Amino acid sequence: MAFLIELWEFMRVRKKFWLLPILIMAVLFGALLVLTKGSAVAPFIYTLF
Repeated sequence: MAFLIELWEFMRVRKKFWLLPILIMAVLFGALLVLTKGSAVAPFIYTLF
C-alpha cells in the first residue's frame, strides 16, 4: 500500500497524471492474464488477441 501512496505522490507533485491510464491498463491486463490462466474462460479470451 505504501508503494501506491508514494506513486500517487510522485504523480501529483510532478504533474505526471498521464501515467495513470497506462498504469490502470497494465494492472487490468495483468489481472486478466492471472484470472484466466487455467479457467474455462481462457479459450474465449485468447480469441480476442
